[in-house]
Amino acid sequence: QVQLMESGGGLVQPGGSLRLSCAASGSIFRINPMGWYRQAPGKERELVARITSGGIPNYADSVRGRFTISRDNAKNTGYLQMNSLKPEDKAVYYCKMTLIATNLEVWGQGTLVTVST
Repeated sequence: QVQLMESGGGLVQPGGSLRLSCAASGSIFRINPMGWYRQAPGKERELVARITSGGIPNYADSVRGRFTISRDNAKNTGYLQMNSLKPEDKAVYYCKMTLIATNLEVWGQGTLVTVST
Protein backbone atom coordinates (compact mmCIF):
# COMPACT_ATOMS: atom_id res chain seq x y z
CA GLN A 1 0.00 0.00 0.00
CA VAL A 2 0.99 3.65 -0.35
CA GLN A 3 2.86 5.06 2.65
CA LEU A 4 4.61 8.32 3.58
CA MET A 5 7.26 8.73 6.28
CA GLU A 6 8.40 12.13 7.58
CA SER A 7 11.75 12.72 9.26
CA GLY A 8 14.02 15.60 10.24
CA GLY A 9 12.07 17.26 13.03
CA GLY A 10 13.67 18.29 16.29
CA LEU A 11 14.60 21.18 18.58
CA VAL A 12 16.12 24.33 17.11
CA GLN A 13 16.76 27.86 18.36
CA PRO A 14 14.92 30.84 16.88
CA GLY A 15 16.63 31.84 13.66
CA GLY A 16 17.87 28.32 13.07
CA SER A 17 17.15 25.86 10.27
CA LEU A 18 15.81 22.35 9.77
CA ARG A 19 15.16 20.21 6.72
CA LEU A 20 12.23 17.83 6.75
CA SER A 21 12.04 14.82 4.45
CA CYS A 22 9.04 12.83 3.24
CA ALA A 23 9.80 9.42 1.78
CA ALA A 24 7.11 7.75 -0.32
CA SER A 25 6.65 4.08 -1.12
CA GLY A 26 4.10 2.04 -3.01
CA SER A 27 3.12 4.69 -5.57
CA ILE A 28 4.27 6.44 -8.73
CA PHE A 29 5.70 9.38 -6.81
CA ARG A 30 6.77 11.49 -9.76
CA ILE A 31 3.27 12.07 -11.11
CA ASN A 32 1.60 13.03 -7.83
CA PRO A 33 1.49 16.47 -6.22
CA MET A 34 2.48 16.69 -2.56
CA GLY A 35 2.47 19.20 0.26
CA TRP A 36 3.41 19.99 3.83
CA TYR A 37 0.93 20.85 6.58
CA ARG A 38 1.35 21.63 10.26
CA GLN A 39 -0.74 21.53 13.40
CA ALA A 40 0.06 23.36 16.63
CA PRO A 41 -1.58 22.50 19.97
CA GLY A 42 -5.14 23.79 20.11
CA LYS A 43 -5.15 24.80 16.45
CA GLU A 44 -6.43 23.28 13.24
CA ARG A 45 -4.11 21.76 10.68
CA GLU A 46 -2.96 24.32 8.12
CA LEU A 47 -1.26 24.27 4.75
CA VAL A 48 2.43 25.23 4.79
CA ALA A 49 3.49 24.57 1.20
CA ARG A 50 2.59 22.45 -1.80
CA ILE A 51 4.40 21.41 -4.97
CA THR A 52 3.15 20.06 -8.28
CA SER A 53 4.49 16.98 -10.01
CA GLY A 54 6.44 19.35 -12.25
CA GLY A 55 8.09 21.14 -9.33
CA ILE A 56 5.99 24.32 -9.14
CA PRO A 57 5.74 25.47 -5.48
CA ASN A 58 3.16 27.43 -3.52
CA TYR A 59 3.51 28.76 0.05
CA ALA A 60 1.43 30.03 2.91
CA ASP A 61 1.98 33.72 3.60
CA SER A 62 3.40 32.92 7.03
CA VAL A 63 6.36 30.97 5.61
CA ARG A 64 6.96 32.54 2.21
CA GLY A 65 10.58 33.68 1.92
CA ARG A 66 11.72 31.43 4.77
CA PHE A 67 10.70 27.90 3.71
CA THR A 68 11.45 26.06 0.47
CA ILE A 69 9.57 22.99 -0.75
CA SER A 70 11.24 20.66 -3.24
CA ARG A 71 11.14 17.10 -4.51
CA ASP A 72 13.56 14.51 -5.84
CA ASN A 73 11.51 12.13 -7.93
CA ALA A 74 14.44 9.76 -8.46
CA LYS A 75 14.57 9.26 -4.67
CA ASN A 76 10.78 9.24 -4.20
CA THR A 77 11.26 11.95 -1.59
CA GLY A 78 9.91 15.42 -0.90
CA TYR A 79 11.60 18.05 1.27
CA LEU A 80 10.82 21.16 3.28
CA GLN A 81 13.81 23.39 4.01
CA MET A 82 12.94 25.68 6.93
CA ASN A 83 15.14 28.72 7.59
CA SER A 84 14.82 31.66 10.00
CA LEU A 85 12.57 29.61 12.25
CA LYS A 86 10.32 31.41 14.71
CA PRO A 87 8.69 30.17 17.93
CA GLU A 88 5.31 30.28 16.19
CA ASP A 89 6.57 27.66 13.73
CA LYS A 90 6.44 25.04 16.48
CA ALA A 91 4.04 22.31 15.38
CA VAL A 92 3.75 18.75 14.18
CA TYR A 93 4.52 18.78 10.47
CA TYR A 94 2.81 16.34 8.11
CA CYS A 95 3.38 15.53 4.47
CA LYS A 96 0.53 14.67 2.14
CA MET A 97 0.41 13.19 -1.33
CA THR A 98 -2.60 13.15 -3.62
CA LEU A 99 -2.88 10.09 -5.83
CA ILE A 100 -4.06 11.59 -9.11
CA ALA A 101 -5.30 8.27 -10.47
CA THR A 102 -7.89 8.00 -7.69
CA ASN A 103 -7.88 11.47 -6.05
CA LEU A 104 -7.12 9.80 -2.73
CA GLU A 105 -5.03 11.60 -0.10
CA VAL A 106 -2.22 9.86 1.78
CA TRP A 107 -0.77 11.36 4.98
CA GLY A 108 2.42 10.70 6.89
CA GLN A 109 2.56 10.19 10.64
CA GLY A 110 4.02 13.63 11.40
CA THR A 111 7.30 14.92 12.81
CA LEU A 112 7.59 17.43 15.67
CA VAL A 113 9.39 20.74 15.19
CA THR A 114 10.15 22.74 18.34
CA VAL A 115 11.58 26.26 18.15
CA SER A 116 12.80 27.47 21.54
CA THR A 117 15.77 28.89 23.42
